[in-house]
Amino acid sequence: MTVAQSRVLVVNNRTLSLKQLRGRFEDLGSATDVVSSTEVPAKLDGRYQAIVLSGTKVRAYDTEYYKPLVELVMTADVPVFGICGGMQIIAVSQGGELAEGPQRVGGHEAEVDKDEPIFTFVKPTVTVFHRHTLYLQQAPAGFRSIGRSEHAPVEFLRSDDGRIFGSQAHLEFRDDGREILRGFAQLYQ
Repeated sequence: MTVAQSRVLVVNNRTLSLKQLRGRFEDLGSATDVVSSTEVPAKLDGRYQAIVLSGTKVRAYDTEYYKPLVELVMTADVPVFGICGGMQIIAVSQGGELAEGPQRVGGHEAEVDKDEPIFTFVKPTVTVFHRHTLYLQQAPAGFRSIGRSEHAPVEFLRSDDGRIFGSQAHLEFRDDGREILRGFAQLYQ
């Protein structure tokens, strides 16, 4: 008997690290398909077990540009993970506010809530890769912060129903990032 391989829909929001992001999920045993943020399907129709939103070069404030993507994320019945700009797109669409902060590039420490399943494989303090200047100041209604760092009070985000997650950091880099994605993969594999 052959077990079907899980499939992840990766939404490319013009990230510089698409190859690395896909590679992480493929290393974890999931096939990946990529679409741009303007070409997302209206429904998943059972084809995918998860959605991952990449980082972005387009500002998360452009709610009209991201409207089809946000509608898919909010109506899908599979786990979703927004990474960096992907998390910001979700948060802004739900009323969250971003603020300018110091430019951070490289490894930075964050504290995580160990009772969250996505943090199963990491310690309470993780080192994750940052490449940004915008920070979510507080979780929007329907979400809560599940990790924080010096400049990001919402380093990690989870929807109240436990289906949608977000990370300020680029989890496609560094060992702790890989292990957080492994925790996410447990939710859909």
